[in-house]
Amino acid sequence: MSTINAAARDSSVIAWRNLRNVLRTPGAMVTSLVQPIMFVLLLAFVFGGTLGGAQYRMFLIGGILAQTLTFNASFTAVYLAKDLQLGLIDRFRSLPMSRGAVILGRVCADLATSLISIAVTLLCGLAIGWRISNGPGPALLALGLLLLFTFSVSWVGAVIALTARSVEVAQSLGLIWLFPVTFISGAFVSVQSMPGPLRAIAEWNPVTAVATSVRRLFGNRAPEGFAAPTGWPADNALLYAFLCCLAIIAVFAPLAIGQYRRISKR
Repeated sequence: MSTINAAARDSSVIAWRNLRNVLRTPGAMVTSLVQPIMFVLLLAFVFGGTLGGAQYRMFLIGGILAQTLTFNASFTAVYLAKDLQLGLIDRFRSLPMSRGAVILGRVCADLATSLISIAVTLLCGLAIGWRISNGPGPALLALGLLLLFTFSVSWVGAVIALTARSVEVAQSLGLIWLFPVTFISGAFVSVQSMPGPLRAIAEWNPVTAVATSVRRLFGNRAPEGFAAPTGWPADNALLYAFLCCLAIIAVFAPLAIGQYRRISKR
């Protein structure tokens, strides 16, 4: 059996183990289910009235999807750190299996659970009046982009877990970077409304590119009064979003696997 086939087989076994663990402890999914509902209701009805009402609710869902999937990276960090802390990773390392299978299995399992978060967010959107205007083809492309995005940011969570190596530290580090990344972006407001330095960061933020791309693919327009974003990232949002996802994977996947190997040698 080739190295790639062996790694794929080992990763699928670990992913299935992680998914079964979620099924046995459904409480672990509560946060990923409640969080998108909470943000949809808060932003749509508490702040949405001053930002565009029904039009803002159409605009909001793309941002909620990008934010929710970014936050899901913290689950990767916490659960991988938990396996490290309980000694399960030491047992996996003693088995004749691919070195990257443990991390890839964790990331793939979290990719599957992210589908539930996407479904919950879309159902909440439908409940508040959100609709798809561009047909099934672009909508499927949007779904593919969202899955690639959550797959990429999960590698960031894996690096955090393997660096922290404890649940408490991983949980703290896994949340610190999430709030500025998701809120200094075009997920919920027009980046043109931000002051110069923040606007520049928000324009090139991958979360902005993903949220903008998903809105365009769903056919959701910004509310009246929202200044249209300008510049290369805005004009080529879909391309930039895919490039960002690939760049995140290219940087953080080797870092995670390298960190795992260094731990294995200790």
